[in-house]
Amino acid sequence: MPERPRAERSRPFGLVGALVLAVLGAACASVAAAGPVPFRVGAIFPLAGSTAPDSTDEYLGATLAAQMANAEGGVAGHQISLDLRDVEDQGQIPAAVSSLHADGVPVVIGAYSSQLSIPAAAAVSAAGMVYWETGAVADRVTGQGSPLVFRVGVNGAELGANSGKFMLEQLVPRMGIPVGKIRVSFVTANDDYGHSVADATRTALEAGGMHISDESVYNPYTPDWTPVMRALAAEKPDILVLSSHIQDGIAFRRAFLAAGLEVKVFMGTTMAQCDQDFGNVLGAAAVGVFASDRPQGDFNPGVLDPQARALYDRFAALWKQRTGEAAPDEEGIAGFTAAWVLFADVLGRAGDDSAQSIAAAARSLDLPSGSLPNGGGVLFSSAAGQLGQNTRAAAVVWQWQSPRHSVVVWPPVYATGQVKLAAAS
Repeated sequence: MPERPRAERSRPFGLVGALVLAVLGAACASVAAAGPVPFRVGAIFPLAGSTAPDSTDEYLGATLAAQMANAEGGVAGHQISLDLRDVEDQGQIPAAVSSLHADGVPVVIGAYSSQLSIPAAAAVSAAGMVYWETGAVADRVTGQGSPLVFRVGVNGAELGANSGKFMLEQLVPRMGIPVGKIRVSFVTANDDYGHSVADATRTALEAGGMHISDESVYNPYTPDWTPVMRALAAEKPDILVLSSHIQDGIAFRRAFLAAGLEVKVFMGTTMAQCDQDFGNVLGAAAVGVFASDRPQGDFNPGVLDPQARALYDRFAALWKQRTGEAAPDEEGIAGFTAAWVLFADVLGRAGDDSAQSIAAAARSLDLPSGSLPNGGGVLFSSAAGQLGQNTRAAAVVWQWQSPRHSVVVWPPVYATGQVKLAAAS
């Protein structure tokens, strides 16, 4: 997930924080009334820092999943209780993991940010607990070879591969240029998140016959756009592939337009380019940009099977009740979907509450695409390089087609609009 500070949101964090506390208070009251010892699940999220608006939405999605699961009896009659640690930087992870281990939790959900999730996954699994990722996409989260680490959502490699496949199948035929003559330049944030998606996009494009003419790698926290723009002006690419976070992605787009540069395709390989803040801040300047993303509340509901649609509708109604928003955002859906799979499909299958039993139950899942409320399915990989990564995670491509308005354009089963390829973007 993007780790940079966010633009101002229409829904203030103070309200979201209050809503989360209200949910937790209701959950605690439910646990007290239930009688049996609750099933405690650890949670690590950055809820007070610069990423708070989105990380809190992801955590809220997870708490609503717990609330809904508890309404259906919890885990074998035991209410689910989230044992939360607010962790803002990597240095706080050892203490958080140690305290959760001391609390006896067998599984920990989290942690929104790839910069936190990578070390959290390593520390939690090393302590003998299951780590269950709810949002971060960097490949290394599930690339460390631990049998106790799982991710329901899409990883960077899949987002990147999705971008490459979309460009080859949908955009190249519209460009009127032989694939081998298309000039492609990459601009990549220099961290695990950026490289995960950029590397996978490059692999997909090269396998399809494209030649990558140039790549500019930049520091996402203190970007210097002058050499980047100079390189792009010299290369004159037909396709620009940007792998960024949100704020640096916004800054890059502004610098790109200010430099008077044009490309036939502006492809964002990360979720940052289709985050609502990207469109809200840039307005008309965002129009034409594509981005590879996870589904949020406005994808085609026809992709869901009846049970998943009913589950999504219940969640969306509860989300609106808690937040006032008509549809949950991608962070909310990601948090809810990942947590729901754990609470409803995994914990009840486990033979006991040990980490080993929970992990074995997760590996036994075989849920078809369309059976989750975000349109995905579940089948965890057993390959060493992506052990515990869901191979049926949902991914889509968006395009900004008017100021502050984007649509899903691919794959067709998710689509709510058609590709619009202008002469320049």
